[in-house]
Amino acid sequence: MYVADSRASTSAHDAVRPPAGRRRAAVAPTVLALGTVSLVTDVSSEMVTAVLPLYLVSGLGLSPLGFGLLDGVYNGFSALVRLVGGHFADRGGGRHKWIAGLGYGISAVCKPLLLVAHSLTPIGIVLAADRTGKGLRTAPRDALISLSSTPETRGRAFGVHRAMDTAGALLGPLVAFWILRATVDGYDAVFTVSFCVAAAGVLVLVLFVPGGRGARTVGPRPTLRAAFALLRRRDLRRITGCALLLGLATVSDSFVYLLLQRRLGVPDRWFALLPLGTAAAFLLLAVPLGRLADRVGRWTVFLAGHGALLAGYGLLLGSWRGTALPWLVLALHGCFYAATDGVLMAAASDSVPQALRSSGLAVVQTGQALTRFVCSLLFGAAWTVWGDRAALAGAAVALVGCAAFALALRPKGVVGA
Repeated sequence: MYVADSRASTSAHDAVRPPAGRRRAAVAPTVLALGTVSLVTDVSSEMVTAVLPLYLVSGLGLSPLGFGLLDGVYNGFSALVRLVGGHFADRGGGRHKWIAGLGYGISAVCKPLLLVAHSLTPIGIVLAADRTGKGLRTAPRDALISLSSTPETRGRAFGVHRAMDTAGALLGPLVAFWILRATVDGYDAVFTVSFCVAAAGVLVLVLFVPGGRGARTVGPRPTLRAAFALLRRRDLRRITGCALLLGLATVSDSFVYLLLQRRLGVPDRWFALLPLGTAAAFLLLAVPLGRLADRVGRWTVFLAGHGALLAGYGLLLGSWRGTALPWLVLALHGCFYAATDGVLMAAASDSVPQALRSSGLAVVQTGQALTRFVCSLLFGAAWTVWGDRAALAGAAVALVGCAAFALALRPKGVVGA
């Protein structure tokens, strides 16, 4: 994600440019360096994510509507600060590492606070702070992945980073599962260990990711007004519109796992292992689908990923209850993320100037996060009023409609579109 070979007098883009006569590696050292940070950090965050739905619904007795509110906060609050993080990262040209580091640090501090939060309001505040940290770090991180890669290899670079990130997502639930089985106060132990791992991730960032304040890059002055003005560009406007539309029909991971548990009667002690299926598929497919997006078109792969998500909804709504059902649903869920998460950022990078790369990507991320926040609230409310199957059927219908609009709005001018 961040520059591997930086000099104090260079910009982030110049820092990753290979010396004359030396061939650029297929994946820049920057991507590998912060991929390691993401791997360690995701072990911590996924430990909490794996047990949080069960802890809130079964442990604290929250209704689906209450959980939908908290889940919306957890996944959507970062939208309020992503533009701020992107803006400050662009100013000065070399602050990407330190803005991202601040975000990682805030999220780490929030983990032990879950030990003392036992009702809706304090848990909501802690989760909002945790997502503030994520919002600060996401745009600077993705901007530096983009700046360290050529337009022709951005899909692969984002795929490699997402694969490393997902390796941590694969390990996190395993660690949480082991802790729940090995300790008496399982949830408290999970939150404590999660904090220690998150602190280690921040330490790796500080010690092993080069960074420093560099010269400003040539281009528009990095202001929030300039960032929103990027939406005048037809391709970026269409990319953002598609991300908003499809975010409105993307059911939260936590709801998918709760639906699987209810459908199959999965015991509580095994619930923390459900995210492993998604993470494993994501890990295996992120790099191949990123490379495929570079070759056949990023938007084609992006929309196909939502087709995989729709197939997962269909399996959950059907009457079949075979032993392969959870494997297929989770595999499709992971395929959805592998085909969309990094691919969207690779596609958006082609339409954003270097000087506003963090801010421009934050605009797209903010829109997507806000609509997913709305989806969590609506899905939780629909579940509470009409039941889980009716809520999921509504989400499936909405996904079909949104995908049809996104197909019509697909950008034409981006590399690989």
